[in-house]
Amino acid sequence: MNQSVKSDKNKPRLTLVPRQIIYAIAVIREYGTSKYGDSENWRTVEPSRYKDAAFRHFLAYLDEPEGIDKESGLPHLWHLACNIAFLCEMEKRGVKNESI
Repeated sequence: MNQSVKSDKNKPRLTLVPRQIIYAIAVIREYGTSKYGDSENWRTVEPSRYKDAAFRHFLAYLDEPEGIDKESGLPHLWHLACNIAFLCEMEKRGVKNESI
């Protein structure tokens, strides 16, 4: 195989994703895994609960952009990002790229 030529057509450029959101979601996932004891239990929760949680954290963020969740001690914005990530994973609709 010729390693000097690489076909990346139709592959997402993951390096375009801001690294901070990856870090933020990872920190929230660490917190959740510690709290619930199972890193995959989020998959068994109905999406409506993540929508409600995302909305609560979004409203809290709008009220106070630097706000911290009282229970976790972590930013509301990070919780919002994690809830949205869960919903994106659970509701993979309209994805045109087969590699995702």
